[in-house]
Amino acid sequence: MTSPEDSQIRSLFAGSQTFLLTAHIRPDGDAVGSLLGLGLALEAAGKTVHMLLEDGVPSTFRHLDGAEKVKQQVEGEFDVFITLDCADRTRISEKLASYAPSLNIDHHITNKRFADINLVEPKAVATASVLFRHMPAWGLDISRPVAEALLTGIVTDTLGFRTSNMTPEALRAAAQLMEKGADLPSLHTKALHRRSFEAARYWGAGLSKLEHSDKMVWGTLTLNDRKFARYYSNDDADLINIIASIEGEAVAMIFVEQPGGKVKVSWRANEQRLDVARIAERFGGGGHKAAAGATISGSLDEIQTRVLDETRKAVREIS
Repeated sequence: MTSPEDSQIRSLFAGSQTFLLTAHIRPDGDAVGSLLGLGLALEAAGKTVHMLLEDGVPSTFRHLDGAEKVKQQVEGEFDVFITLDCADRTRISEKLASYAPSLNIDHHITNKRFADINLVEPKAVATASVLFRHMPAWGLDISRPVAEALLTGIVTDTLGFRTSNMTPEALRAAAQLMEKGADLPSLHTKALHRRSFEAARYWGAGLSKLEHSDKMVWGTLTLNDRKFARYYSNDDADLINIIASIEGEAVAMIFVEQPGGKVKVSWRANEQRLDVARIAERFGGGGHKAAAGATISGSLDEIQTRVLDETRKAVREIS
């Protein structure tokens, strides 16, 4: 498959030697898999690659080849700056705020197209699947480590091929990545099923405070919950996916208190007519119709009230 951007990207890669790659803050499997997949492929092509994630690689994905190469701050010079799986510049590290992205590769419908070259495919199930389709056109090989990184991105963003945007093409991509050496059963287990003891305790804190009303269900995780569980990442340990499995609710949410007076909010729609990306955009966030998020400044109580009010209005509009 080729696109109008492919010739530009191939020329960019061929004419450059040193690259900086990053993905969004609080990285998920697609962010990590896309970063490692493209980074390792560029390295194999003889390029010098710096990979940066401000929050580091979550423990769930540290088994992937190349994870140890990912740094938390800029080290050295680079010719090309690439963002992956990031819909908005505000979703990358503040340490990179002064750098202009040369290339933006993503699959979020709310992408702001903020780079010189923007390869954005909202119908793709994951940014990793965008990379899989286009890397051959850029002259990049997909080795076993690259295949495992990309398959991790696809598996996690589709929750194990279960999301409503799943396509036959995504399943064919998974099969082809397996043919290149990726171990699907192992990757699926490590990415979606294994959890640390600390993450499980963190889940317990959130599940003990579940609330629901007006076809909405939500959980809350505070900084004290994180401290109690000794869970030191800034995410929700994927608790939102557990909350979203509760029957009878149109939408699931989780509110995760962050340092510095901010709250990370995630939405998951269980009703196909509900577009949670539109709700998230009202709070400066974005995402997909069925899954979106936003980081909002303010107190936990105040933000929760505002978000629940807006979400309740959206649910009533489709009722």
